Amino acid sequence: MPSRYPIPAANHRAEQLIDRSRFVCTLAHAPTSEAAQAVIRAVTAEWPDATHHCTAWVAGPPGSTASIGMSDDGEPHGTAGRPMLTALLHAEVGEIVAVVTRWYGGVKLGTGGLARAYAGTVKLALDTLPRAEKVDWAEIDVRLGYPHVDAVRRLLPDFEATILEEVFEAGVRCRIQAPASRLDALITALADATRGEAVVTKD
Repeated sequence: MPSRYPIPAANHRAEQLIDRSRFVCTLAHAPTSEAAQAVIRAVTAEWPDATHHCTAWVAGPPGSTASIGMSDDGEPHGTAGRPMLTALLHAEVGEIVAVVTRWYGGVKLGTGGLARAYAGTVKLALDTLPRAEKVDWAEIDVRLGYPHVDAVRRLLPDFEATILEEVFEAGVRCRIQAPASRLDALITALADATRGEAVVTKD
């Protein structure tokens, strides 16, 4: 499982009109299926007059199918939720829920037309979605002598690491936070910077 990947930075919307039917896609952050359901309930409550609220979510890393869901919400089977989910799984964005709200305009789109409309509205929203980065952080305890403190501080930015706590005793004890994906490389660098004298303890 990747330890860092893009996620939605904020709730985001896009809409289009197709043969008089209005389609509005709401995208939001959904780290869990429960979070996805909460977004779906909020959008449904916001627009009770809509004909359909079709949904799809990926509550995990980009492309992961470990925790997914979808609903056609009354549209013909396979014409809404599945195309929406496919769009999300190929979007290279994780922890995301999509709700496409439709107001029927009186013109039937057919099954192919519906699938294209729902997937297309999701893709339209994804094109302009503001993204943030999810990072899994890890922490280590490091004990070192005073002569090595400056060298250790200088190398931390190269690993996106920060000192959370420092205790000055006979030696120095530091609590350091870094991305989990870079932790092993950081530990190697700490050993090099301190000539093997740093004592590192992982949680």
